[in-house]
Amino acid sequence: MSANSQPLWQPPAISPLDPDIEAVVRARIDGKAKPQGSLGRIEDLAVQLGMIRHPGEPRGDNAVLLVFAADHGLVAEGVSQYPSAVTIAMVMTYLAGRASANAFAAASNVEIRVIDAGVAAELPGHPRLIDAKIRMGTANAAREPAMTPQQASDALARGCRIAIGEIRNGGDIIALGEMGIGNTASSALLVHRLAPAPLNDCIGVGAGQDDVGMARKRTAIEMAAARSNASAPLDVLGEFGGLEIAMMAGAVLGAASQRRPVIVDGFISTAAALLAIRLCPEARGYCVFAHRSAERGHDIVLAALDATPLLDLGLRLGEGTGALLAVPLVRAAARLLTDVADLSDVLAGNI
Repeated sequence: MSANSQPLWQPPAISPLDPDIEAVVRARIDGKAKPQGSLGRIEDLAVQLGMIRHPGEPRGDNAVLLVFAADHGLVAEGVSQYPSAVTIAMVMTYLAGRASANAFAAASNVEIRVIDAGVAAELPGHPRLIDAKIRMGTANAAREPAMTPQQASDALARGCRIAIGEIRNGGDIIALGEMGIGNTASSALLVHRLAPAPLNDCIGVGAGQDDVGMARKRTAIEMAAARSNASAPLDVLGEFGGLEIAMMAGAVLGAASQRRPVIVDGFISTAAALLAIRLCPEARGYCVFAHRSAERGHDIVLAALDATPLLDLGLRLGEGTGALLAVPLVRAAARLLTDVADLSDVLAGNI
């Protein structure tokens, strides 16, 4: 390490969920005024939330969606049918309140923060925009490392700090979203190395590709994979990107360090969660997986994390749209613990 370099970031301390608490929380739910098990997987979610916040009570009133945006050098190889300029355009659409994520956030009463993790342009200031830019997009991972180890470490640290800041400002739930043209390509490489899984099984159509486009995308991703044999989490991130994925992974770790649930969206967000959990396995218990994406490769990463998502709606947009749809379920599960009467009180007339 040179005299001017900074030490690489270390994950914050995260307490693993205590398995002894699971039986205690489950007994509380079984004692509610309902038949045991009658609320199905919502009861399982309530158990998870109770374990996360123990000895306190789970809360879900204040939820915030963090939409991390960045560009990818792999776009130069034709991995997307859209140019990187679309990343900038969509960031401005979020800030104008007119994207799908904004509509779903309004429907779910969720605040949105947009984070410039590495958009390849200077963005104008905006009250809902957090400037956390590491660099103007990643390098072309088919030809060279997407970022330096220091940049990867800095991106993780900034995502962690952003999530912790939102929680300290009253956030009960952190939800993850992203925008970055080319980021399904980077995610495929991360899942390939970190699941691990055969590369071809991790490559999907992303924002939409025809057969010619898919052949071009597959060639570029194979070039990137052949260029490096990285397998350690931080090395894989540095080789393949992206900056928004790194910051989402940092946000997972930040939320977990504060004992708050983090709602993971689709393929790209789940790739970020995989990275976070490979860096710090204790973070797994704090992740709520929102939905099963239609993007190829999502089932692979879900299986690698032994995760069963709450919803299966054929979504593959990203932006955190699936996470936003899951927020009401998380809130309902929290209220099952805090608001529903015990059966013993009902039978005794103590309501």
